[in-house]
Amino acid sequence: MPKPRKSERVRLLMTLAFVVVPAAALIVFSVLHLRSIQRDKAIEAAIQRDFQHMMMITEKRMAHKAYDMVDAVQDEIPCPYTSGAGERLEAILRDNPQFAHVFTWTKGKGTLVRSQSRYSQFDDAELQHEGEKISAMITGWFDMEGATMLPKMLAMQKKGDRPYMGDPYTVTRNGKQVYEAFIFFPVKENSSGIGGVVFDPNYLQDKFFPEILNNMMAENEAEARTSNNGHTEAVMMIHYNREPTPIATCSDWDGGSPEMERKLEAAFPGLVLAMKFKGTTVDAIGQKFLRTSFLVLGGLSLLLAAGMVFTYRGVNKEMELAKIKSDFVSNVSHELRTPLALIRLYAETLELGRVPNKDKQQEYYCTIRKESERLTALINNILDFSRIEAGRKEYDFRQTNLPELVRTTLDAYRYQIEQQGFRFEETIAEDIPTVMVDREAIARSLLNLVNNAIKYSGETDRYLGVKLHRSNGSVNLVVEDHGIGIAREEQAKIFEKFYRVCDPLVHNTKGSGLGLCLVRHIAQAHGGNVSVESAPGKGSRFSLTLPVHPPATILQNNKPEVGQGVGVA
Repeated sequence: MPKPRKSERVRLLMTLAFVVVPAAALIVFSVLHLRSIQRDKAIEAAIQRDFQHMMMITEKRMAHKAYDMVDAVQDEIPCPYTSGAGERLEAILRDNPQFAHVFTWTKGKGTLVRSQSRYSQFDDAELQHEGEKISAMITGWFDMEGATMLPKMLAMQKKGDRPYMGDPYTVTRNGKQVYEAFIFFPVKENSSGIGGVVFDPNYLQDKFFPEILNNMMAENEAEARTSNNGHTEAVMMIHYNREPTPIATCSDWDGGSPEMERKLEAAFPGLVLAMKFKGTTVDAIGQKFLRTSFLVLGGLSLLLAAGMVFTYRGVNKEMELAKIKSDFVSNVSHELRTPLALIRLYAETLELGRVPNKDKQQEYYCTIRKESERLTALINNILDFSRIEAGRKEYDFRQTNLPELVRTTLDAYRYQIEQQGFRFEETIAEDIPTVMVDREAIARSLLNLVNNAIKYSGETDRYLGVKLHRSNGSVNLVVEDHGIGIAREEQAKIFEKFYRVCDPLVHNTKGSGLGLCLVRHIAQAHGGNVSVESAPGKGSRFSLTLPVHPPATILQNNKPEVGQGVGVA
């Protein structure tokens, strides 16, 4: 036995599920992933890795720049016992103001030190005293450590590395403790000698360090703009180990505590390179990223949910429309079949000569004519609807005597109305002016309203009233009945295509569901409207309002081209 087909609604829900379930799983996974990032502080860790990488590059640049300066003078450093050694050292200082002192030492031969002699920041006596201290320190230190240091530097040179070793030194300048950097290297004139330079502290603090820090910050900012990573501008500074006060900063340093630090080695030991974000912290950036991510994810979730709702409603509406169209085809087929069957039956009866009575023959002819008119009206409704849906419906506006049009239309149906037991009341005012309308369209609208009243009036209190009167520059055509009525929540829907009221009488009565839709379109095409006043069990009152003088745009838009037929449904 074959399995029963799933309903359309079940299939719809299954289709949506294939979208909703993966989307919901993706959202849940994203939330859990963000939670793990929040728990593990992954954003902060990534930023800190970037900081460490940047500080490592900065340290290398500092060392390379310092070593390049030393490279330029290494070959010029003499042995202390060489003739003219002092003059050669002084020449180096004259050409390299970034050095405060230069020196040379050879084991057993002593130490030779020369210092800069013209500095505006301090007097010669202070500098001379500083040089004497350095000379005594180097002589004592190298006599003890020189035999160990020199082989290490020579080994570095043999490997192809720069044979330099750095050492920090603190001196007093103008009453302040300042940092000096010593760079040692082998003396090329003597395999047992060590030479060196001392970077001037003012040069380091005022020029050397700030230039490198500012260049690094500029490169970082340019890279951030290129990659559009949204990071806040980073800033760096340098301070003494165990002393947080900066000795040099980049130009945008805004104070505060650094986020990451790196102890400098190589050329500038004893100093610490520190880094942070300007105006914020790594933790704040991580929290902002997570907060923004959660907000974006929440917004996407809401959009997804709204999309699912709209999709469900849209597809559900399409399914309902498809069902209505199916019912429409069924109803139209029935309405076509009924008059065709009567026409064929009566025509065959007459053709076979089985109706000898003249009066009876006339009755059959009358039935055939009425069923033909009913069939024509139904086909015209369908053709009109087809033209409207295709955007090809046009109207032939002419000056029309509306009372005469209404009377003529009703007279054609008066016998049918009275035969079905309706109490008919026709009220037409005498002050109705001629109106620019499409005669056929207005007649069809009136017939559709009258047919609705006849179909849905039930078996008791069968009343039909048609009134035509003028009101505030418009003409109102009113069709009233005492039928089943329409609930308030359905009154706006009855003018939609294919819609039929949820009432047993309605569903037991065949119809296309197009009549009121056509009435509304005709009314709007004439610059008017159609409305309904109704209550269940108390009948309905439909009002078709037409302007006495339609807007010029309406008349122009419906003006037919030469040789083109218009308004014939």
